[in-house]
Amino acid sequence: MPDGNVTFVKDFYIVGFPGLHPTYYVLVSAVLCLVYVCILIVNGMFLLLFATNKCLHKPMYFIYVSLVLSDVLFSTTTLPKIIARYVFQDGTISFAACFSQMYLVHYFGVVSSYTLAVMAIDRYIAVCYPFGYHTIMSNRNTLILSMVIWVFSHPISIMTVVRAFPLTYCGANTIIHCYCDHISITRLACTDRALYSFPAFVYAMVILLGSLAIIVFSYSFIIFAVLQISSTHGRLKTFSTCSSQLIIIALFFLPRCLNYLAANIGITFNADLQIAIILLYSLLPPMINPLLYSLKTEEVKNILISKFKKHQVSLTLLS
Repeated sequence: MPDGNVTFVKDFYIVGFPGLHPTYYVLVSAVLCLVYVCILIVNGMFLLLFATNKCLHKPMYFIYVSLVLSDVLFSTTTLPKIIARYVFQDGTISFAACFSQMYLVHYFGVVSSYTLAVMAIDRYIAVCYPFGYHTIMSNRNTLILSMVIWVFSHPISIMTVVRAFPLTYCGANTIIHCYCDHISITRLACTDRALYSFPAFVYAMVILLGSLAIIVFSYSFIIFAVLQISSTHGRLKTFSTCSSQLIIIALFFLPRCLNYLAANIGITFNADLQIAIILLYSLLPPMINPLLYSLKTEEVKNILISKFKKHQVSLTLLS
């Protein structure tokens, strides 16, 4: 424990990329700002389509709305501060704000994790039990499932903050990361974090591997069912429908699992490379989710084609 003369940390400082030369600050901030704008636009477009087209009010899209909201809120929680770090050289974040960000980062991560699991269950029921699909995955049941995920992700995420907050922070306050998360913050604690790091690692693995197990289970049965389809066209169509989810699942889960494993078994990477990987798996899925999930479905494509044709007709009449 620190003695009475020690000054306790009141603020943290988010470094971002520690090896980045100031010459590239403007470029990095511009890229991150562009990414954030793209996330808001592509996800906002889907939410607008969903709100204005009743034909999209189906179980699959209700689940996807939950993922879209989680993606947008996660990006809004993390990106503005790291952008400010490079635009205004302002990486300072208060003690309370840092732990609030930690909570939100883990909260939206848990929501996304289990939403992806529910999406896999939805595809499993659609492929393996097509005649009972509308009864099992009704709009009502889907909304209840989504609400359960959002509600019960709160206590799970609060546990992360509750374990980290009481630690003594009296020395370093520099966060070698692009946002406040459990690992980067508890590394700065003056007390021995061994008693805290292992339970946190178990918690992360339970969340990630638990939802991943549901996904693997669902897709194992999907693949088995698809292989029973006699028509080659039918097999390809079903695989095509599921392939987009598998891409996002791989991007979401695999790097996260490797990151947590590496942090807890003593494997170290170059800090800039590690942060680049974290940003990649944190920000790439929110950018491409609407393209992979929405634009591959007939309903969304038909709506977009219809709106494009109406726009062309309007321009023709005006000219």
